[in-house]
Amino acid sequence: MIFTDTHTHLYSEEFQQDSDVVIQRAIDAGVKRLFVPSIDSTYTKQMYDLEAKYPENVFLMMGLHPTYVKDNYEEEIAHIETELAKRKFAAIGEIGIDLYWDKTRLEQQQHAFKHQIQLAKKYNLPINIHCRDAFDEVFEVLESEKGEELHGIFHCFTGSFEQAQKAISYNLKLGIGGVATFKNGKIDKFLNEIDLSNIVLETDSPYLAPVPYRGKRNESSYTVLVAEKLATIYNMSVEEIAAATTENTKTIFGF
Repeated sequence: MIFTDTHTHLYSEEFQQDSDVVIQRAIDAGVKRLFVPSIDSTYTKQMYDLEAKYPENVFLMMGLHPTYVKDNYEEEIAHIETELAKRKFAAIGEIGIDLYWDKTRLEQQQHAFKHQIQLAKKYNLPINIHCRDAFDEVFEVLESEKGEELHGIFHCFTGSFEQAQKAISYNLKLGIGGVATFKNGKIDKFLNEIDLSNIVLETDSPYLAPVPYRGKRNESSYTVLVAEKLATIYNMSVEEIAAATTENTKTIFGF
């Protein structure tokens, strides 16, 4: 039984002291495929070092996180283009729009988002979308870029049933993590109305740990807890959830 964590920040400061232990714990739990999104250029070396150490388990994305879209964002986009020209990545991500922390850079975030979607199309890669307090704005960009070549994951999906259907209409899978286990998470109320072929597992570790670890550091081994919750929601076995969601990731990433 193999689980896939489609979104884990294993290079982050929170794992500096015990990343090897955390990764081994995930592998021992059956979480053997770990997809690692980029934040900005300052983390590129740590990502490459992680991949070199775990080449069979760690798969890297390249992108600029929307909350890191600053005055130098065009330099960051240039860095992404340079790295894409040098080697292969699993996806472009995480990219998108975040209006929770800062609403003043919406125009720059939109520009960076569109540019990176176009890079994904150029390199025939999926995208990994970050969206916080910005569903309308994200959907507006996706509408302008929609097409057969647009595909990927709507990371940490926390929207409504209608928003889920809209995301799926853009050829995106829904990334489901710890929020599905929260009492106030809401998405557990309608997920069983979404075909499992549209769902992938994620942790977003070290953030958004599932119950019973809510409020503590998240880690990739907790993907199993998310799968257990989905097994309850879909009235299926954990093995069936693991198999289906991992198969869905193969469709997205092409391997």
